[in-house]
Amino acid sequence: MADMAHLHGNTYFRVFLALCGLTVLSVVADLLSLADRRIIVAIVLAVATAKALCVMLYFMHLKFESGWKYVLLAPTIVLALALPLSLLPDVGMHYYPQDTRQSREFARLQADHDSGHHSSEPTNAH
Repeated sequence: MADMAHLHGNTYFRVFLALCGLTVLSVVADLLSLADRRIIVAIVLAVATAKALCVMLYFMHLKFESGWKYVLLAPTIVLALALPLSLLPDVGMHYYPQDTRQSREFARLQADHDSGHHSSEPTNAH
């Protein structure tokens, strides 16, 4: 039994070292001054995903679970996909018209202010 505990202790320590190494990698990637910031963001997100997988697999013991974890996660995945898709018409596709009287008036006032002209016309405050 002591050998089994020692084996798990070594595994957890190796995972801890991997998490430390991945953290250093993400910090180094962030400190690099690459021309394209999207590359740094992609590296940092990939490292964060790898770290999350390590934590889930070993510290949450998902590596040692049976196939039931997939059955239990199926409703969550369905809801996670259904929510953005159901909101897409309202949020993503601009279901409501974007050109309103208020937005046109604001654009006109902003253009007058930027050009240095101040309109003396009264605005309708309906």
